[in-house]
Amino acid sequence: MAAKSIKSAVSLKPYKDFPLTPHRGAKQWCKKHKGRSYYFGPLDNWEAALRLFNHEWPHIIQGRTPPPLDVEGGCTIRDLCNAFISHKQTRMEGGELSPHSYAEYFRTCEKLIAYFGPDRRVDDLRPDDFERYRKSLANGCNVVTLGSKINRCRVLLKYASDNHLIDRPVAYGKAFDRPSAKSIRKARNEAGERMFEADELRRIIDAATQPLKAMVLLGINCGFGNTDVATLPQSAVDLDGGWIDFPRPKTQVQRRCPLWPETVAAIGGAVANRPRERDPADADLCFLTTRRTRFVRVQVSKANKERHVTVNAVGRRFEHLLEDLEINGRRGLGFYTLRHVFATIGGNSRDQVAVNAIMGHVDSSMANNYRERIDDQRLRDVVNHVRAWLWEGGAA
Repeated sequence: MAAKSIKSAVSLKPYKDFPLTPHRGAKQWCKKHKGRSYYFGPLDNWEAALRLFNHEWPHIIQGRTPPPLDVEGGCTIRDLCNAFISHKQTRMEGGELSPHSYAEYFRTCEKLIAYFGPDRRVDDLRPDDFERYRKSLANGCNVVTLGSKINRCRVLLKYASDNHLIDRPVAYGKAFDRPSAKSIRKARNEAGERMFEADELRRIIDAATQPLKAMVLLGINCGFGNTDVATLPQSAVDLDGGWIDFPRPKTQVQRRCPLWPETVAAIGGAVANRPRERDPADADLCFLTTRRTRFVRVQVSKANKERHVTVNAVGRRFEHLLEDLEINGRRGLGFYTLRHVFATIGGNSRDQVAVNAIMGHVDSSMANNYRERIDDQRLRDVVNHVRAWLWEGGAA
């Protein structure tokens, strides 16, 4: 008798691999998940039941309440990411967004699509979704990086409500907050200082070949980062007078920095032997790779033509140099550490205003609103203080 009932139930299925089971008592197509039965419609309309199942099942197995099936035309994650990336590309092409930031936003979209799927509706995302997604983002990264990932994701999702792609802002819940200031301080304390000592820097300078030597000196002399040296135009450098006037690419805050004689000589030598540019837009740059391209750039991935990747040849070459010199044992050291060195040692000159001006820090204080310029001698005093610490054994 039991065998006959099983056979009768199986015979109701429209095809062998039909995912639903007939429930004769309820006269409904159903499926169980974690001991609970879910019903998808009458036995005499298996097409409608299958349609409802395909719509609701991905939500059910993730513990979410499925949205109504008859709601159509909503903004999907794919729709949002396409609109957002198009907006960011326009800003990048207009010089309002750096290529590096564009690539980071592109990766943010990739991760969101990979995790939730391209067809998930944006207005269907719930706080419990973001709690799980935060755990996924946290894998293999520190709290500072996690905070950056969460911030970019929230910028992306805010774009949806700001541009009326969805009716109301996305509800993240408290679980998708950025890491607290306390947890960031704790992580930095555990990681230790991100610093090079003077003897290490002298070894680095002596071992570096051009144009990396000139870049390293700019990092110590002026607090330049990777993108700073990669985008430095020759027109911003006065080698005869020993000055650089160059807005920081990240913030467009104006910077003016006096150059050491060693930095002037290194820049001059690097520019004199610079290869001819491949792209006419790079004709004024101080430094180019042997392939005649920028040292930091965003390009289309060779493996995936729809993906953009950041190429950071400055950081890569500097890391190789540290490995050769066997001074890369401390976690987190890289070319950008030179900026930490300048800020730390320069700050001991007791003129933080001048240090900030050289580094291109954003200063939103009331005093800065009234400050029109900083005397050149104050800038010289800061860089000379750093130079004395590096080469002359001066107090720092």
